[in-house]
Amino acid sequence: MSVATSRLLICSCEKTMPLDAEAIGRGCTSKVTQANQLCGLELDRFKEALIEGAPITVACTQEAPLFREVAENAPQAQLTFVNIRETGGWSKDAAAAGPKAAALIAAAGEDMPPLSLVTLESSGVALVYGRDEIAIEAAQRLSDRLDITVLLTKPGDVAPRRTNEFPVLKGTIRNARGHLGQFELSIDDYALPSPSSRAKLVFGSSRDGATSTCDLILDLSGGTPLFPAHELRPGYFRADPRDKAAVERAIADAGGLVGTFDKPRFVNFEPSLCAHSRSSITGCTRCLDLCPTGAITPNGNAVAIDANVCAGCGSCASVCPTGAASYALPSADALMRRLRTLLQTYRKAGGSDAVVLFHDGEHGEDIIDALARFGEGLPANLLPLRVNEVTQVGPEIIASVFAYGGSGAALLTREKPRHDIAALRRAAETSDRIVSALGFGAGIIQIIETDDPDQLRAMLDAAPRGVATQKPASFVPRGAKRGVLETTFRELHLAAPTPVDVVPLAPGAPFGTVNLNVEGCTLCHACVTACPTGALSDNPDRAMLRFTESLCVQCGLCQSTCPEKVISIEPRLDFQAWNTPQRVLKEEEPFNCIACGKPFGTKSSIDRVLAKLGGERHWMFQGANARRLDVIKMCADCRVEAVVNESFDPHAVPQRPPVMSTEDYLRAREAKKDDPLGS
Repeated sequence: MSVATSRLLICSCEKTMPLDAEAIGRGCTSKVTQANQLCGLELDRFKEALIEGAPITVACTQEAPLFREVAENAPQAQLTFVNIRETGGWSKDAAAAGPKAAALIAAAGEDMPPLSLVTLESSGVALVYGRDEIAIEAAQRLSDRLDITVLLTKPGDVAPRRTNEFPVLKGTIRNARGHLGQFELSIDDYALPSPSSRAKLVFGSSRDGATSTCDLILDLSGGTPLFPAHELRPGYFRADPRDKAAVERAIADAGGLVGTFDKPRFVNFEPSLCAHSRSSITGCTRCLDLCPTGAITPNGNAVAIDANVCAGCGSCASVCPTGAASYALPSADALMRRLRTLLQTYRKAGGSDAVVLFHDGEHGEDIIDALARFGEGLPANLLPLRVNEVTQVGPEIIASVFAYGGSGAALLTREKPRHDIAALRRAAETSDRIVSALGFGAGIIQIIETDDPDQLRAMLDAAPRGVATQKPASFVPRGAKRGVLETTFRELHLAAPTPVDVVPLAPGAPFGTVNLNVEGCTLCHACVTACPTGALSDNPDRAMLRFTESLCVQCGLCQSTCPEKVISIEPRLDFQAWNTPQRVLKEEEPFNCIACGKPFGTKSSIDRVLAKLGGERHWMFQGANARRLDVIKMCADCRVEAVVNESFDPHAVPQRPPVMSTEDYLRAREAKKDDPLGS
């Protein structure tokens, strides 16, 4: 927004929190209006700001609906709302929270890109999957809203209904795939009931391999879930049939799923950047190993991400070394721009020792709110930053905290996280190793798993203090994820209190080098063909293998592809190598074509072939056929020309001597006896 003309309205919420207008003014250059009850007695101040027509930031989120209602007659109004009360004003450290308030206000004004949506459509065709009357009763309650089919797996004695408003079938789901609007099922032991069933349902002959489709599934079977991370699968509802409350919730949730529904596209994917495999040799599997929902599957040289199934944990984007998978809610560069504004404004307003707390909107905001209302509130130097899922945070985001001048980072998750946090732990461990080596401090990146507000405050207070850089970066992150990641780590190194050139990393890190056994390398360049990022390259003018370390993502394809097995990978972060030109791993003298003089291949390779084929070593190149060796000494063009002009086939087999029969041999032996001197 335009800082020159924008308006900022701050409120003490009936004097329940102090407002450091001076600190806020240092950090925010908007015209500041201060109030004590902006949503009530002083609402006219908001109306006056509307009349001016400038963009307005209101430091209150609780009464945002009221302010939006008042602004209905000013549709052109640009409104931004930010919470400085629960995040800082209601705290035992509120008196020192002025710089934090300024930082939160400034960061809220940072534009975020619009959401991309995925549309799911449901016609209400529902399958209720169960074992007994509980499934049939649930189906009965949903039959007026949905097109119901009941499938009973291994049913016992189930009484027939008086009227068959919906089909009741027998079968066991062997395999299920899909999502809301497009489920596909494979069913074994499939059978129809006999219409003459009397005391109990009697089913006819069964068969395996039946298939079915539906829009949604209500699973009351009590068995193993049909999908991994089933609670995140759109359109699949599962409840323990013995838990009446859970069954009621599932029925209520399923009953409304008719129509068109939009869900965010959580991840953007560029297949051309994917390092999954080349030539049927598997390389990177980081995202496949971590995806909790099965939304990611191999797809040739790349993987495929089903946006309809993806639940948005962001682990794939967090670990993707090439940037093929990048989080879109928001993108890494947009999130880092907000982080940059947050830390720069905090420092400008007079704050120090900033620690950034990454949290989500559901669990994180609830626990922060509870801590503010019933506990000690957040520390004054703790800057909360909301993300969609904490598991989306990757090494580039964490590193930027320290590059921009922060002294610590904390990531808040549930005591029992909804998403697997293995990728988050890996990102935190890798980042902690790097910032520690660069002199920012050890153990200053925390993952806090708690549902207790007081425990959150205690863990934040007990966290080790890091060293904030005296030369914070100011770069504006833009572009693709891998480029942003490289820029961030270069800037981190420049900002480091005690920089080092090389930081050893654990296996799986997205940075590193390749080690080459030079003697065993034949410069076949199979590794160059396999490398998905161009880190390994040849030279069209020289027999050479080159390496660019900043591009290496440690996918291992070069190591797996090398026919001589002379390549190994080594995870590390070598800032000096990043800032030097391409490194030549091996270079050999080329062999010059004996016909045209053009270099081709390597002299050592051609000499090795000639040594194996020349002299008496191979029958194809002996005697009159020795001239065939000249073809090996020619480039591809001259080789073809020689074969055509001289009318010989370099691969033709020379005429073999006539085969001697046993009789011929005996006759020759007798002749030798009669004439031993051969006269």
